[in-house]
Order: sequence, then C-alpha cells, then structure tokens
Amino acid sequence: MTVRDMLFDAEHRLGAVGIPSPSFDAAELVAFALGTTRTRLFLQDEVTPEQRVRIEQLLGRRLSRVPLQHLIGKAGFRHIEVEVGPGVFIPRPETELVTEAGIRELDARPAAERIGVDLCAGSGAIAISLGVEVAGSRIHAVELDDPAVEWTRRNVAAHDAALVARGSRVEVLHHDATVVADPGHPLARLAGQVAVVVTNPPYIPDGMIPRDPEVRDHEPRLALYGGADGLDVARAVARTAAILLRPGGLLAMEHADIQGAAAGLSGVPGLVSGMLADEELSLLADVPLGRPLFTSVVDRIDLNGLPRFTLARRV
Repeated sequence: MTVRDMLFDAEHRLGAVGIPSPSFDAAELVAFALGTTRTRLFLQDEVTPEQRVRIEQLLGRRLSRVPLQHLIGKAGFRHIEVEVGPGVFIPRPETELVTEAGIRELDARPAAERIGVDLCAGSGAIAISLGVEVAGSRIHAVELDDPAVEWTRRNVAAHDAALVARGSRVEVLHHDATVVADPGHPLARLAGQVAVVVTNPPYIPDGMIPRDPEVRDHEPRLALYGGADGLDVARAVARTAAILLRPGGLLAMEHADIQGAAAGLSGVPGLVSGMLADEELSLLADVPLGRPLFTSVVDRIDLNGLPRFTLARRV
C-alpha cells in the first residue's frame, strides 16, 4: 500500500465514527508512524509492513477516541509545541487568543515591568509563549495537580534555550493558584507588581458531562470542573489576580461560551465586574473597602464568533 492508500483508508474510517477532523488526524497519525511530518508526507511513497502495523495500531486507538495529541505526544500552540499526555489538559486553539491578549499587554510594558503569571498552567503552553514571544519577561507558571505540574516542568525545560535566547525565564510553582499570592505563600512577594495574569481555569459545572469522549474520558477532572456553577475556581483566581496585579494591570481569563456577558452575574464578565474589596483584599490589594477591584471589563469572542474570554484591568 502507498501513503495515499493509507491516508484515504484512515480518513474514511475516522470520519465514519464522528472524528471532527478526519483528514487532519489521518495525516498526523500516518506521518507520526512514518517518522516524518504532515507537510512532508508527499515525499513518501511506499509503506513497509512494519509501518502499516504501526499505523493500524495508532488508528485503532484514535477510533476508540484516545486524543490525537496523546498518540503523537505533542500539541501545537501558537509558535511552539508542548509535550502532552495523560494527566495534563491539552491546550486548545481558543486559548491562543487569550494568550495573545496577555502577550500584547506584556510587550507594551517597559522592560522592568514585564512580569506575568499563568494561573492553572497545565502544560505550560501559556507561560512558555509569554516568555518566548516577549523578550526580557519573567513568567511564573502556577499548577496544583501533581501529574500536570510534571508536564509543566518538562515543557519549560524543553524550551529553556528559546527562553534564554529571548532573555526571559519561566519559574514553575507547584502550588494552589487560589492562594498562591496570599501572605506566606510563594507569590506574596509580587503583590501589586505583576503586569499580566493569564488563566484558563476549570470552568465546567460539576453536574455537566462533556459531550466529546476525548474530553470526558481522557482529560484530568481537576482541569475541567469548577464547582456547582463552574465558577468557583474563576472567582478564586480573580481574587489572586487582584492581589498580584499592579494598578492598571491586565487580567485575561478564558471561560465557556455560555459564561460570557450575556450570562450576567452567572458569567465571568459579571463576576469580575462585581468583585468588591473586602477587608482582607482592601489590605492586600490596597483598594478602599467596598470599592470595585477591576475596571474596563470587556468580553472577547473566539474564531467561531463565540464569547470566550474576559479582559479586565486592576483599578
């Protein structure tokens, strides 16, 4: 069989079971089995019996809805690739737009102010992208989950040369993003100094079951579920951001498409707009008691025209 035969067969079978991108997945799997890339497949012709067995093994796992990224061991994100597998959330294209907002803000800052924080860092894709794309930046990647933080560390180490070349560094913190800035915790020293906080927190309500088997059966639960209304972690990381951000600093938070401005107080824009300084936050964030913590709260759409992330500035 030729490469073309294998691609045709794989695409047909993947499409028959409802894989949303059968052509792309077929090409990625065949290329991985042949030890090449999708864009160089046209240079291949014959498929050896050993390669055919390998393709069939990978295809069988993908047909059972094991994520493509778990099979090939990596995921593309903006200008980088990160290693992924069981135990860490696979970064999505939607998160690239949230990251871009953080990059633009960080890049516009003077060199001495280029401090960013990635809360709920997972694979580290956001933190690494900030560091690689914004020269001279200092990024802190915070991840709580034990298996996930190992992926964070692995990916940061793999991109160390690129970060050094840009004069940037990424520090990985195995800690709870909801308290990491509180007194006595690792980032308390950065209170009021951070230019950008970017976060893709878990935001699925506890009672909701994801439709896609790749998400439902293979993504870590800690990265998915955010309490009864899905916003428990979002509330907590917004509080952390209020402590960390310097006046005028930017919070960029991803959310589900049903948690945008139209959701009112049940959405992330409403949540962030309604956050007021209690006695503790008044002291930690230096904001008068009872005053809003964030201003200029806006919601942004993704490439499909759906509300996907909220931007807000620390008062």
